[in-house]
Amino acid sequence: MAGLTGRMSTVVKAKVSKLLDRAEDPAETLDYSYQKQVEQLQNVKKGIADVVTAKKRLQMQESSLQQSVVKLDTQARQAVAAGQEDLARAALERKNVAQTEMQGLDTQVSELEDQQQKLTDSEQKLRVKIEAFRTKKEVIKAQYSAAEAQVRISEAATGVGEQMADVGLAMQRAVDKTENMRARADAVQELEAAGTFDDLTALGSGEDDIDRQLKQLSSQPAVDDELAKMKGEIGAGSGSAPAGQIPSQSSPSEGQQT
Repeated sequence: MAGLTGRMSTVVKAKVSKLLDRAEDPAETLDYSYQKQVEQLQNVKKGIADVVTAKKRLQMQESSLQQSVVKLDTQARQAVAAGQEDLARAALERKNVAQTEMQGLDTQVSELEDQQQKLTDSEQKLRVKIEAFRTKKEVIKAQYSAAEAQVRISEAATGVGEQMADVGLAMQRAVDKTENMRARADAVQELEAAGTFDDLTALGSGEDDIDRQLKQLSSQPAVDDELAKMKGEIGAGSGSAPAGQIPSQSSPSEGQQT
């Protein structure tokens, strides 16, 4: 059962592959591939924009912390001058926290700048690759169109194309029908010459040509016998009349005179 299933799967895949191969248009496939590469390039650009946006946001936070550090330092100095050591200490503690945050933000900004540079380099390489693919794509499409046109011309000239094959089959069918019709016409002429169609009313009596020939053969001896008998009677009555001649009859007036 497993072997049968495997064979069926192979057959189905082969059929599907054949159908896909017939339906696949190289020009459409190349255009689709180019479109997908352009979409990848757009995604890289979007990633670069997101990285730049995040970096700008961190730089803004870093700038705000820098201003806080300057402000806290000034406040600490003022507190020391006023003899408020505790207040000065609190200002300095906040200043240290802000500076620590600034260092963290500075590290993150540096990492984002490195990521931005890598994405920019990738975007440039991908752009060059896509441009080269686009040029090659157009060349392949032009070559395929030229080859396809050459195939159509060759098929039309040699009659091996599918459409020309259909035309050839239709022409052959027409020739066959013409030959059959000519043979039928010759047969009808031959039957007409033989007298088969002379007496169409005889078809209604149920007699065919053979019946008529047999009937003619059976009636011929009777006609011959009757003709011989008639010749004998005529010869005996005429006396000296030559055989085969009928004697002339005398009129009644001549008989009375004698």
